[in-house]
Amino acid sequence: MSARDDIFANIRRSLGVKGSETIRRQIVADRLERAPKGVIPQRGQVSGEERIALFKTMVETALATVTEVASPAEVPQSIALFLRNHNLPATLRMGDDPRLQAMPWSETALEIAHGPSEGRDLNAVSHAFGGVAESGTLAMVSGHQNPSTLNFLPDNHIIVVSAKDIAGDYESVWNRVRFAYGKGTMPRTVNWITGPSRSGDIEQTLLLGAHGPRRLHVVVVRD
Repeated sequence: MSARDDIFANIRRSLGVKGSETIRRQIVADRLERAPKGVIPQRGQVSGEERIALFKTMVETALATVTEVASPAEVPQSIALFLRNHNLPATLRMGDDPRLQAMPWSETALEIAHGPSEGRDLNAVSHAFGGVAESGTLAMVSGHQNPSTLNFLPDNHIIVVSAKDIAGDYESVWNRVRFAYGKGTMPRTVNWITGPSRSGDIEQTLLLGAHGPRRLHVVVVRD
């Protein structure tokens, strides 16, 4: 037996159960299926244009920048303009996300690289699973489509998010993740990104880029 098996065996012995009782297992299954919700802040409980406006406001409050485009076809030009305005090289690394792949990158002068970052990329773009209006947060699921290395290693991270995927609160996004992936197939990692990386550990002086990108830019797509 492993140490884990020993621990659970001791717990069952102290409770006087075997762990296979039908009623006990059903109670646990019901609890997991219908878990009560915790306290959800009122700020994010808005909809439509108000939710999008709140999301953009909170993104900027978190020291990131945000722009809005009318369709996915406008994303490459928008990103090229962002890089040019910040005097950044016209290079970009991305994963295999089909939504990004379908965009007309050839209409720009951007040099596109694919796959995870090894730490030498200055700029990267990812597509968010969703957004949280109450805090301006982006939900990023790991995988080859949007490698987690792109969230942390490049200096400048650009995140594309569909307006329809912006929810009011974290709980709503978690529900979407569970529904999209199903039990037993959840992504290995879900990263929640709110603004660029920062730290105030040294003399309470805010330093951007302490543990990841020093610049975060969000593109909201009205598809």
